[in-house]
Amino acid sequence: MDTTVGLRERKKAETRQAVHEAALRLVVEHGLDAVTVEAIADAANISRRTFSNYFSGKEDALLYGEEQRIRDLVERVSAQDAGLTAWQALRASIEELQRETEEPEREWALRTRLAKRHPSLLARQLANHAALERDLVEAVGDRHTTVSPRVLAAAFLVALRVASHLWAEEREARTLREVMTETLDQMAQQFI
Repeated sequence: MDTTVGLRERKKAETRQAVHEAALRLVVEHGLDAVTVEAIADAANISRRTFSNYFSGKEDALLYGEEQRIRDLVERVSAQDAGLTAWQALRASIEELQRETEEPEREWALRTRLAKRHPSLLARQLANHAALERDLVEAVGDRHTTVSPRVLAAAFLVALRVASHLWAEEREARTLREVMTETLDQMAQQFI
């Protein structure tokens, strides 16, 4: 029974990833406005109905990779050593994620550029970040911090967003990790 559940969950994860990759590829090739849910479903070799079982729209399919990283970040912050301050736990978590994640930086750059050009995608991304902020406040709530957990979580996310935009504007002259580290170091001067 456990193998069946594991296999089923793996297949679902593979389908979600395939839909996400198809959405990203099609939007890069044709533009967000020209791509339909039906086209994404066809490219992922699934039905429109199956698409709806996984995503509510093309924006959700496009941002799936980012949402996975968000969930992973929150889990990592919660799992950090209790002796770390809130800022240290946030920094350690993002550094772990950057070291371990195989997601290509090119995909991150594409999503960042697309969100800047398309209000519907930006709105969905901002909603994701608002949910992440709430989750991070909860994850760091019991840790020592010189500012409120809410202010700290918001500042951390703003630093990540600014770093992503700077990196995309630089046309990836440096690695995303380098730009994030620099931006977070600047932010840390205000909290440490």
